Amino acid sequence: MAMTMTGEVQLAATREVVYGKLNDPDVLKACIPGCEELTKSSDTEFQAVATTKIGPVKARFRGKVHLTDLDPPNGYKISGEGDGGVAGFAKGGATVTLTEKDGGTLLTYHVEAQIGGKLAQLGQRLINGAAKKLADEFFQKFAATVASS
Repeated sequence: MAMTMTGEVQLAATREVVYGKLNDPDVLKACIPGCEELTKSSDTEFQAVATTKIGPVKARFRGKVHLTDLDPPNGYKISGEGDGGVAGFAKGGATVTLTEKDGGTLLTYHVEAQIGGKLAQLGQRLINGAAKKLADEFFQKFAATVASS
């Protein structure tokens, strides 16, 4: 099952600050819903473990996250894939663009993701709602982290 999401968040910080936080494993770990581990294995690769619950299915995903198309401080592409065992798999990517706006930074994202296994059997509406909730939660936490620095 494939899905796409787009959105934007206005942040009260410079593009350089926002870009730095988007590359900081401690910040990402604190903002990713259900993230238990996020370790940097290179400048552009992370190992991750996250637990999430979508409808009746709770899954613990282990996977890799890669950063590509790096264009500091304008944005990058972040992609990853995770295996949730019997619950299924998830893989996808997001293009993140940072532009100056209203004395701060406008973060725009476009996400494309695929899921399979038990998760895909839950239905498009439930999956899309859960994915939007997770994305919103990430960006709310990220905005709060940026604002507090």
